[in-house]
Amino acid sequence: MTRSNFGKIQVYTGHGKGKTTASLGLAIRALGRGKKVVIIYFDKGGEDYGERKVLDNLVNVNFKYYVTGEKRFDSQTKKFRFGVMPEDKKEAEKGLRIVEKIFEEGLMDLLILDEINPTINLGMLEIESFLKVLDNRPKFMEVVLTGREAHPRILSRADLVTEMKLVKHYYYQGTEAREGIEY
Repeated sequence: MTRSNFGKIQVYTGHGKGKTTASLGLAIRALGRGKKVVIIYFDKGGEDYGERKVLDNLVNVNFKYYVTGEKRFDSQTKKFRFGVMPEDKKEAEKGLRIVEKIFEEGLMDLLILDEINPTINLGMLEIESFLKVLDNRPKFMEVVLTGREAHPRILSRADLVTEMKLVKHYYYQGTEAREGIEY
């Protein structure tokens, strides 16, 4: 696959499990084909995400990742902090500045913006600001936007939308988030 075949906008959204996991699978596939990949985590600060231990070993000229966001999940208590604080907005803006830099450099083939959809939906980033940046992406760069509640304006610009549908989840039977599965 050449660079000219890239340049689509993909959205993985919905209330089902697997949006980040699907994007990581795509990243691995692209890396396996010699593509340059970058992941920017939005609203996922802290050290409680197991996949990053593996990603640390993959970082090289073809792969980078960035983490933005305040720590919201505590793996000890299994509690998640809800609500948006001013610090959350600052971190989201920091992530958007990284996206701008990636676009300006134009060196990557695949950019994954993990949890960008809820970051916008919760008001940490304004949709107008995000779309303005997205419109300046290099036309060959594939962009994947993950997370629940994708904004209708994002959905209308997307070339591919996959909705993960929740049918049944053990969380609702009392199972807490599990290390190695949910984080």
